[in-house]
Amino acid sequence: MNSFRFPLFALALLGSVGAFATPARPPNILHLHADDHRPDGLRALGNPILETPNLDTLVARGTAFTRCYTMGSMVGAVCLPSRTMLLTGKSWLRIPNGRDAAVDATNSLPKVLSRAGYATFHVGKGGNEFTAGLAAFDTNLMMNDSSEELRRGSSERHADATIAFLKSRAAASVAAPAKPFYIYFAPPVPHDPRVAAPEFHGRYDPKKIPLSPAFLPQHPFDNGEMAVRDEQLAPWPRTPEDTKQQLADYYACITGLDHHIGRVFAELKARGEWDNTIIIFTGDNGLSLGEHGLFGKQNLYEFGGMHVPCVIAGPGIPHGRSEALVYLMDLFPTFCDFAGTHIPEGIEARSLAPILRGRVSKVRDALYTAYRDVQRAVRDDRWKLIRYPQVDRTQLFDLATDPHELNNLAADPAHAAHLATMTTLLQTEMTRYGDTAPLTVANPKPAAWTPPAALPAQPKGKGKAGKKS
Repeated sequence: MNSFRFPLFALALLGSVGAFATPARPPNILHLHADDHRPDGLRALGNPILETPNLDTLVARGTAFTRCYTMGSMVGAVCLPSRTMLLTGKSWLRIPNGRDAAVDATNSLPKVLSRAGYATFHVGKGGNEFTAGLAAFDTNLMMNDSSEELRRGSSERHADATIAFLKSRAAASVAAPAKPFYIYFAPPVPHDPRVAAPEFHGRYDPKKIPLSPAFLPQHPFDNGEMAVRDEQLAPWPRTPEDTKQQLADYYACITGLDHHIGRVFAELKARGEWDNTIIIFTGDNGLSLGEHGLFGKQNLYEFGGMHVPCVIAGPGIPHGRSEALVYLMDLFPTFCDFAGTHIPEGIEARSLAPILRGRVSKVRDALYTAYRDVQRAVRDDRWKLIRYPQVDRTQLFDLATDPHELNNLAADPAHAAHLATMTTLLQTEMTRYGDTAPLTVANPKPAAWTPPAALPAQPKGKGKAGKKS
């Protein structure tokens, strides 16, 4: 259940419907959006190995939504539909082609906030993005970080650009009051190649990195996407040594990102903007890194592809954690509420403002996720169903007692009622979002899978990965 300590000063800031601040001074919005960031990817979110002091302050002073997800993907590059849903507020099967700069972005998030009087600024990766939505920002800085050397300094250069933007506002405000800002800070970190400055790699000894309880040498059956690029970045069978090294490199990149985000925080404080800035930290999708024998984000496990971190902190935001089932795209109408502006027609996402105001504890009863036509899942507050139609496999998990999804209850007669209920719920949610993919096929393929010898491992660590997905 939700646990909030609602500060008294917030009551004065939340007096009018649709506004989180007094009309005379709308809040700034700083959205920190990481690439391939697991839901437990901060010390304050449950990983004691990680050093993330700056982002941890957001958890300490704001609200952490511990059940936040991107809805699904029709391609291996899960970040593409994820980021498109974020900037359109629409579900995965109703979003425009994010690769097409000619797509109408009239009601994209940056356009909506610009019309509300915000100066909009984006700095982020240049690939697998909703390009029309990024072009809609007043300032759009897309950086090419494809090489190992460029990636090593990526967090620093993205922070530098953001700090330069904040300083330019301070100079301009001498002549006229500055507009509130919406900054979309989206570097390609901690996505591979996972390289950071040596000082951050030096903080993590692979030998001391614990493995997940769900670590496996190989996934037990064909999930429909076993040989995608991400899955080729570790040897088969998966080994503890390689997995620990990849985790150490991953953590180093997160700590480097946290360090440079701290520089942005310092600039906000120096410019007197800190107390009027709502800061959001999220990831575009998760990453398995050995969970269930998988390494990518092309799966529907809790510590796999769709579950992401989501933390909101700033003026008027209560302190605590919410277990509400939310989508990443819900930030679109939430940002509109922060800005006190109208939410466009056709938005399927749901604002989190009623939760933050303490008016409700949730905005939906169930949450569904999907990957191509090979995986479908639904969860409620306790139960989780994953269906693999192409191989006729089903998994049922009791997340209250089995958060790492180790014990499949689908074949247990004692849970037949739960299986039926969750299957019906999945069909209901699919219908809600226009998903017509079948949950059964006439001639399912064999579920057994053997790694092909033609696909040698390409280690992710130290920037030796191939083309980015």
